[in-house]
Amino acid sequence: MKERLLFTQWMVPARIEEVSDILGDAERLPDWWGAVYLDAKIVAEGDGNGIGRRVRFHSRGRLPYALRWQAEVVEAIRPHGWTIRATGDLVGTGVWRLRQDGGAADIRYDWSVAVGRPVLRQLTPLLWPVFAANHRWAMAQGLEGLKKELARRCG
Repeated sequence: MKERLLFTQWMVPARIEEVSDILGDAERLPDWWGAVYLDAKIVAEGDGNGIGRRVRFHSRGRLPYALRWQAEVVEAIRPHGWTIRATGDLVGTGVWRLRQDGGAADIRYDWSVAVGRPVLRQLTPLLWPVFAANHRWAMAQGLEGLKKELARRCG
């Protein structure tokens, strides 16, 4: 299964500690990123740094299908970032990196991903541009939701 790289860069007026708290609270993702995350359930807590924490997700994009996948935290250096390993309908590695740039949080997400669902995996070579556009839409929803959640939490 060939993974492909997608990356997203966000800048928001916030401290990285605030952003890390919001992004790291996986069960609350459906509250503010609900256009994408339909459900999120913690299935294993992990250690004191979050290593080994596993979360089961039910998510969607603009395309007419939903995905069921699980993320496990395999590395964490909070509030500067963490790495997840994904299994299920999405397979790969996601790396969140947070850096303070004056009054802004510089946020980067690198997603090395393959489609785990057999029917979609077979279509990946043909539909990759559509899948990548779907990812960009989902991440744009995340940025807007994050800005609103920061305003709600931090006023």
